[in-house]
Amino acid sequence: MRMKEFGRTGRKVSEIGFGAWAIGAAWGEVNDDEALAALHAALDTGVTFIDTADVYGDGHSERLIAKVMKERGGERPFIATKAGRRLPQQFVEGYSAENLSGWIERSLKNLETDRLDLVQLHCPPTDLYYHPEIFERLDRLVEQGKIRNYGVSVERVEEALKAIEYPGVVSVQIIFNAFRQRPIEHFFAEAQDKKVAIIARVPLASGLLSGKFQKDTKFEANDHRLFNRNGEAFDVGETFSGVPYEVGLEAVERVRPLVSGDTTMAKFALRWILMFDAVTVAIPGARNPAQARSNAEAADLPPIPQSAMQEIKAIYDTTIKQYVHQRW
Repeated sequence: MRMKEFGRTGRKVSEIGFGAWAIGAAWGEVNDDEALAALHAALDTGVTFIDTADVYGDGHSERLIAKVMKERGGERPFIATKAGRRLPQQFVEGYSAENLSGWIERSLKNLETDRLDLVQLHCPPTDLYYHPEIFERLDRLVEQGKIRNYGVSVERVEEALKAIEYPGVVSVQIIFNAFRQRPIEHFFAEAQDKKVAIIARVPLASGLLSGKFQKDTKFEANDHRLFNRNGEAFDVGETFSGVPYEVGLEAVERVRPLVSGDTTMAKFALRWILMFDAVTVAIPGARNPAQARSNAEAADLPPIPQSAMQEIKAIYDTTIKQYVHQRW
C-alpha cells in the first residue's frame, strides 16, 4: 500500500482508505459484526485513513470506528469526520460557532478521542464558501485543540475552487471516478499548487462501476440507490454519481472489455482513480471483510495502459458527460 502526504498536515495516509458511510446507514441493512470485521480487515491490509460523518446512522458509524480502535489499541489511523448535515435545513446561518462546537463535541464523544484529526464541512450550501467568518470559527476550534485540521466535502468543482482560497482548508473531498471526470480539468492542478489533499469519494459510482448491477437489480427500501435516485433526499450526484441508472449500465458494458485477467471491475475502477497523482486517497466503502480486502488490493494493480485510459475518456465523453459535467 503506497502512502501519500496528506496535504500540509505532515501526516501520511494510505492511498486506499475506508469510507464508512455504508456501515452507518442508507445502503440497505447493515450487520454490525460484519461492519466491525470489515474495518479490522481494512486496517490489516494497511489502510490508515477512515472517513465517516456525524450523520452516518446518527453517529453509529463513528461509534463503530471507536469500538474497533479500542479493540485494536496501538497507533490510531487518520480518522476524518464531517459536520453540518445535522441541520434540519441547509442554510449558512446554521453554521454558527455554537452549532459547530456542538457538532464537534458530539463527534469527539462518539469517536472517544480528545481531538479530531480532520473535520470536514459536509456539503454545505454554495453560498457558505463566500462567508470567511465560518472558516475563522474553524480556526478557533483548531486553536482550542478540538480539531487538528479542517477541510470541506463538496458537491461542485466551483465550491472546491473557492474553498481552497482559505489558507486553513487542508483537504477537499469530492466525487471523482470514471463517470465524474470534471475535477481533472482545472481543480487538480490548483489543489496540487496549494498542497491541498484530495479525497476521492463515491469512487465506484455507488457500485455501478463494480459491474455487478443489471436493469432488474433490486435495492432495499432504506438504500439511497432506490430512495434518492432522483435526488429526493439529498443531492442526486451522490447516487450513481448523478448518472441515470440505465445510462450508467450501458457505459459499464463499454468499460468491461478493458478489464483484463482476473482483475475485478471494482479494482480496475479504483486503480483508474489512483492514476491521478493529485488524488491523495480514494475512499470506497465496505460492509464485509472480503470487500475491504478487495478494495485494498486495487493499490497493487499495475498502471492502466494509456490506451485504456483514452478509451475510458472516450466512453465518458460520448455516454456520460452530457448528464454530469456542467452540473457538478
